[in-house]
Amino acid sequence: MQTGIIFDVKEFTVHDGPGIRTTIFLKGCPLRCLWCHNPEGLSPRPQLMARADGCTHCGLCRRPCGHPECEDVGRCVHVCPNGLLKIAGYAITARELAEQVKRNAPLLDEGGVTVSGGEPLFQPLFLLELLRELRPLHTIIETSGYAQPEVFQAAALACDTVYFDVKHMNPDVHKRLTGVDNRLIQQNLRWLMETNQPFVLRATWIPSCNDDLEHLRQVAQMLRGAKNLLGVEILPYNPLAPAKYKLLGMQAASFPAREVPRKEIERIFSGARLPVKIF
Repeated sequence: MQTGIIFDVKEFTVHDGPGIRTTIFLKGCPLRCLWCHNPEGLSPRPQLMARADGCTHCGLCRRPCGHPECEDVGRCVHVCPNGLLKIAGYAITARELAEQVKRNAPLLDEGGVTVSGGEPLFQPLFLLELLRELRPLHTIIETSGYAQPEVFQAAALACDTVYFDVKHMNPDVHKRLTGVDNRLIQQNLRWLMETNQPFVLRATWIPSCNDDLEHLRQVAQMLRGAKNLLGVEILPYNPLAPAKYKLLGMQAASFPAREVPRKEIERIFSGARLPVKIF
């Protein structure tokens, strides 16, 4: 039985695939996107999240405690009188997690389960076992595609639909924005396009990073001829993300405000005869 590290399970989500869904977030990611909206998913290990506002500096959390979950974060997260501390990330087996999710199975009849992150392919054995345990629920994996081809292909074929996130088409720009180039990602995307596996391509639109119509034209051009593309989704920057960085003691990047040019984007993908949805 495989054990994984997850940091959240959100029930009744409606933006992570068709119908009402449960979204599971796995910890660990090989990318370091400047705009990451789930920074608590980057590290594969449990992390302390601490709110500074309301802290009275009583020192109770720094006293030794006997809670196993507190050992790795160096603070007792249970003793704070104002509830300012929590741990992002905990271990759970694939079967335990699947059983937890399936308690809402009747409500997920026309929806299903989406596995996101972090990067779900970062924990491949746990992911594959979880997908098996979740049957017969409809399953989606949301991935950057940055994994060895054998890992990506096994996971893609084990779920019902792949949500494939594209950061930038240029390898050098991609490396500057995410810490890795995109050659492996594009290799996996080309394989996915040639299969009959249904997939949705998601492209982020981040000011000063990839808010580039030429980049989207290249995305549209690459997708021509894809066998089972369900559609393209454009995801703008999440302005709530910086608050999470502060809780983790991390510095968030800042981005200028810029309106998403919806008509121009729609024109690009309609010209390629590709359905597009802009969030």
